[in-house]
Amino acid sequence: MRFMILVKADANSEAGVMPREDMLAEMGRFNEELVQAGVMQAGEGLHPSSRGARVRFAGRDRQVVDGPFAETKELIAGFWIWKCASLQEAIAWVKRCPNPMLGESEIEIRQIFEAEDFGAEFTPELRAQEEQLRTRVEEQLRQQDA
Repeated sequence: MRFMILVKADANSEAGVMPREDMLAEMGRFNEELVQAGVMQAGEGLHPSSRGARVRFAGRDRQVVDGPFAETKELIAGFWIWKCASLQEAIAWVKRCPNPMLGESEIEIRQIFEAEDFGAEFTPELRAQEEQLRTRVEEQLRQQDA
């Protein structure tokens, strides 16, 4: 199973306050453990919402709303993608995580949908298309890294 681990933003992260060196070092050690255990597939921090935008959909209409966004507790400061055997394993890893913020913080864990979760509606043709797209993305990433 794959999980997205969402690090919730706080007033400091939204103000663009960067983590201290000791926090970065501690998180680096934790990330190293995740990689060595074969859990971590991706992980990044995000710029404050003031540097982002949202697009609202209403039928065919699209409305762009520029950041910053008011509800800090609803914003994301960073994320990981982990491969774990269960939600309980993901929880156990999060409980070992260093506090990602200067004060109180919160991390949310959400399972990522897999093809089999969609049932019969995800036809063989749609599955093949999805697999082709994933293969193309992986090839593009390899080319960028080369």
